[in-house]
Amino acid sequence: MVRLTRIYTRGGDRGMTSLGDGTRVPKTHRRITAYGTVDELNSVLGVAAALRGLAAVDRELLRRLQNDLFDLGADLCVPRRAHEDSARHLRIVPEQVAVLEAAIDERNERLQPLKSFVLPGGTASAAALHQARTVCRRAEIEVARLLEMEPEAVGEQVLPYLNRLSDLLFVMARCANHMGRSDVLWRPGAGRSSQAVPVRKSRSQGRRGARPDERRSKRPRARRSEAAGRRSPRRRR
Repeated sequence: MVRLTRIYTRGGDRGMTSLGDGTRVPKTHRRITAYGTVDELNSVLGVAAALRGLAAVDRELLRRLQNDLFDLGADLCVPRRAHEDSARHLRIVPEQVAVLEAAIDERNERLQPLKSFVLPGGTASAAALHQARTVCRRAEIEVARLLEMEPEAVGEQVLPYLNRLSDLLFVMARCANHMGRSDVLWRPGAGRSSQAVPVRKSRSQGRRGARPDERRSKRPRARRSEAAGRRSPRRRR
């Protein structure tokens, strides 16, 4: 059971931190970067779950995913050892990956097949889920870099879980876009045309689009003395 009685310890004031097994490493270590990015992903999922318009079943799933990501962070926090006691350390298991695959299949069956790539956007919930998807991809890359450095010290299901999770978040984003009807589709080469993006006329072009050298210069304001001279004299009483 976790019990936190102090928030700050001053143990990291010199750029070092402790892993779950007590090993001291620099905060720039690949392992710290990996589970730090997982923590960032968890925060983005929290934002997505808090937005309105998300289906209740999807919000409940996001809460489960957040809990899984804490498991995954705990997995990364303790380096995997050969012949370790599996009951002693918390590791991601194949059953957790299978839950993601089932959620992907169930939701994807209700979506229309894509005819183009999807741009992040649409509803607020969909945009947040797309953001979570990209952070998940970055977390996956950080874990892959850690595996290159310590191939035997990472849980076997960490990378498959993140890989499936990014796919699930993509499908969930489409569902949040009114089951794909509000998806923003990529139009290849659409930005090449000069008329693809409307150009707003600047004030220097004038109302009729005239060039600056064709505009009539503004009439200077009359000086106070000249303006006063044109006024009719007051009648003396």
